[in-house]
Amino acid sequence: MPKFTPDPDWLPYHPNPTKPTYTPPPGAVDAHCHVFGPGDVFPYAPERKYTPVDAGKEELFKLREFLGFERCVIVQATCHGADNSAMVDALRSSNDTARGVATVRPEVSDAELAEMHEAGVRGVRFNFVKRLVDPKPDDYYRRIVDRIAPLGWHVVIYFEPADLAERWDLFTSLPVTVVVDHMGRPDVTKPVDGEEFGLFLRFMDENPNVWSKVSCPERLSKEGPPHYSDVRPFARTVVERFPDRVLWGTDWPHPNMKSHMPDDGHLVDVIPHIAPTEELRRKLLVDNPTRLYWES
Repeated sequence: MPKFTPDPDWLPYHPNPTKPTYTPPPGAVDAHCHVFGPGDVFPYAPERKYTPVDAGKEELFKLREFLGFERCVIVQATCHGADNSAMVDALRSSNDTARGVATVRPEVSDAELAEMHEAGVRGVRFNFVKRLVDPKPDDYYRRIVDRIAPLGWHVVIYFEPADLAERWDLFTSLPVTVVVDHMGRPDVTKPVDGEEFGLFLRFMDENPNVWSKVSCPERLSKEGPPHYSDVRPFARTVVERFPDRVLWGTDWPHPNMKSHMPDDGHLVDVIPHIAPTEELRRKLLVDNPTRLYWES
């Protein structure tokens, strides 16, 4: 197996996060996390745009328990390309406490899809962030949706604000559930009731199949840790307006962070501020992810 050297500016995940003061409810799900390698077992993709520090399933499951979550959703990392082996291996090791979101190409075989479904995969991810991937024409994604729709899978889309207008026709025409990563990465220096975030809220308003993860304040904040207060109004708006279509996740091990490496305990402690009632927190952390990932 090849030896992989992490990018020189790569920030490794926090070695000793604090215990959150907020305790998630029973059955809580971290609905957005990743596994990286280890590279000597699950090699990183030749076409990757970054090489991370290894962050395997053992570390993920240990952190999940420490933070007070019983289940998680492992999203295929772009550094592994369309080789879902590391993610699927983690699912098979999880005793049904993990589900997965894969990256596939249109030519994926029915047998491969069936095998991933059996392992616990319930969706595919489309990344439109140009600094991380080279996005494809709309038809490429439509061909994949045609393949996964019969399985009842959903689509996770990762984009930045400019991409929403550019890909509006594609995003609003997908015939499956669509989950947006990190609220479409709003610019939190702009007003929460402004035009840019307004387009995202309109996207959710007009398309009842669209969900959102209200995650990653560490990626969006200008204020920074530990409170990430400038992100909270955006996330709280989405949670209160669409309580049955929101998910939350840590994004561990926080790939491509440049400003700082977040303390995962601090991220968990943001939850009561964006979901201010017990009912909203139960929907965000238990009911919604259970419906999407364990009952489908």
